[in-house]
Amino acid sequence: MRARHSLQSGRRGGNVIKSFLQLSSVLAALACCGPVEAGTASTVETVGQGVAVALPIVAGGISLYKHDDTGLAELGVDTLLTVGTAYGLSHIVQEQRPDKSDNRSFPSDTEALAAAPAAYLWDRYGWTYGLPAYAAAGFVAYSRVDSQKHHWWDVAASGAIGWAYSEIFTTRFRNNSRLQTAAYGTLSGAMVTMTYRW
Repeated sequence: MRARHSLQSGRRGGNVIKSFLQLSSVLAALACCGPVEAGTASTVETVGQGVAVALPIVAGGISLYKHDDTGLAELGVDTLLTVGTAYGLSHIVQEQRPDKSDNRSFPSDTEALAAAPAAYLWDRYGWTYGLPAYAAAGFVAYSRVDSQKHHWWDVAASGAIGWAYSEIFTTRFRNNSRLQTAAYGTLSGAMVTMTYRW
């Protein structure tokens, strides 16, 4: 009975990642479906903005799914500090955007919104959650540079800020269960493992 439950728990982890990608795609598509006028943002830019908004929502959803209140608080702190720092610096540094629209290029607050939850997911839950999130944050960075809203160093700085705050405030998630079991099927049989945390 426990082995079956453990297998189902393992499948849930894959389902969470799959749901993460699906939800990100849906939210990004919804962000693109608004009214489009001549001279407005490109599709890549709009999708990038949608993904930037979706990442903290999805990261929060993963923490809620795992009943991880501490992680939810850490995500909030990481995201608020990262976006706040990027926003404040963009008003102090006064670097002109590549499209010459204003002088709020450095660093990118949109990329900061995407980088903070990506770093949080990696540091809190490991690479299986962090890698897809970093890929999505990388797309956001690409979209900001492609739309000429930022230079490459603007988005790199935002990513570094998000990474730094996550390193300071995010702790590794520990499941409250002391006894963990898992079962694995192989071509020649099966393996059952039991781990007890003292």
